[in-house]
Amino acid sequence: MQTPLSVMDFLDRAELVYGDRVGIVDEPSQPAASWGEVTYRRMGELARAQAAGLDRLGVGRGERVAIVSHNSARLMTSLYGVSGHGRILVPVNFRLRAEEVAYIVEQSGASVLLVDPELEESLAGVPVKHRFTLGAESDTLLYDFDREPVRYPVDESDTATINYTSGTTARPKGVQLTHRNLWLNAVLMGLHFGASDRDVYLHTLPMFHANGWGMPFALTGLGARHVVLRKVDGPEILRRVEEQGVTFMCGAPAVVSMVLEAAADWDGPVPGRDRVRMIVAGAPPPTSVIQRVEEELGWEFMQIYGLTETSPVVTVNRTRAEWDVLPAAERAERLVRAGAPALGSQVRVDEEGEVLVRSNTVLAGYWEQPAESAEALRDDWFHTGDGGTLDDGYLTISDRKKDIIITGGENVSSIEVEDCLYDHPAVAEVAVIGVPDEKWGETVKALVVLREGQSATEAELIAHCKQRLAGYKAPTSVEFRDGLVRTATGKLQKFRLREPYWADRERKVN
Repeated sequence: MQTPLSVMDFLDRAELVYGDRVGIVDEPSQPAASWGEVTYRRMGELARAQAAGLDRLGVGRGERVAIVSHNSARLMTSLYGVSGHGRILVPVNFRLRAEEVAYIVEQSGASVLLVDPELEESLAGVPVKHRFTLGAESDTLLYDFDREPVRYPVDESDTATINYTSGTTARPKGVQLTHRNLWLNAVLMGLHFGASDRDVYLHTLPMFHANGWGMPFALTGLGARHVVLRKVDGPEILRRVEEQGVTFMCGAPAVVSMVLEAAADWDGPVPGRDRVRMIVAGAPPPTSVIQRVEEELGWEFMQIYGLTETSPVVTVNRTRAEWDVLPAAERAERLVRAGAPALGSQVRVDEEGEVLVRSNTVLAGYWEQPAESAEALRDDWFHTGDGGTLDDGYLTISDRKKDIIITGGENVSSIEVEDCLYDHPAVAEVAVIGVPDEKWGETVKALVVLREGQSATEAELIAHCKQRLAGYKAPTSVEFRDGLVRTATGKLQKFRLREPYWADRERKVN
């Protein structure tokens, strides 16, 4: 017997086994009415009511529903109310500007747009057939409790979500993740990191980001408690850990730094010692930071490597029994690596040093971009664009081959920023690169050649970008040059432009 895997399996089990248990503690300071404490039975009712509301709107099987929201119980429930009932959820980065959101809505063909109240004004001009501002008023319009929803048959190869990621082009690509991709990724995350119904999970990671790395599925299926954090803040994370009994969280290295900074000023023992485990991804923090997590916080540091295209888990690094006797500094040196392949994943490094992946969590393709899909999945391997090495089965990421900058856990396409700067009348040439930064890992730097007779200041060019792009994509610094060195064929070699800024570092990513 074979039954199709569906993301709805996770909520169905939670409702059946843990129906009376509080499943979600919503952010109390949501700009719209907070849902407060939501049991798994109520969460199941809300998901069905949302699906019935989409039925009433005439939104059929396979149609796309985009949502732009900070972390919220409404966003998390939509993973089931939309994807679990035959449609496709398109979670959108809430930091994007209206023009960027409009492109995603258009490219995905979304007929419904759900908008966070804080973004209602800025996204008012995004064209879409049905729009709802999340909150108490839209709840009455969007959720239909008076009818049973159509339970469309789901094939595990059906697309469940389309997650847009900054790529090597100026426009983001829609990553098609299937029910099978998401189901297996969730099970792998729960298995490798020892999740159970005793866990209390704090959503420090944006839920839109690769669907919260699969934790909204894994921990729901196991009956754990979700604590929604709307905006990341170091002291607030520690308060939630103390008040809610948090045991588990995920985040980028910048979140780790925020927590360590807050812990230094914390009055009394740091909460969560010998209880909290934290999964970090995006880029490995320095070994000294890993050691501080263990010694100053008393939390377990764990790491994954992955991409939106891999759902995201590819490799896992967690302290093994053999490392328990090692000094903290030596253990940190082992944990700084990206890790060993997750169960069922195959990882190799080709002759050019690029990391290739084969796994059940690899995307089906890029939405309506067959050429890009074929290029990424050529020869039956997913080409990550990252450079790395394998040693005793453990992967270390050493460089980034694609024109991607990862700052604070967010991907920035250098080409997209360059296109924006080229729109400035004073700019003749530009190259955008990532440079090391202690807080954010990397930040965006623009190397600019001005047109003859034109002038522009660093502040002016940064402001130009912030007016057109999400704030995190804008350069934090601009360096003016007389020219940019190119190859004989006129190509920029960005790895050479980056070299002086990374010269004293063993790895070319941070």
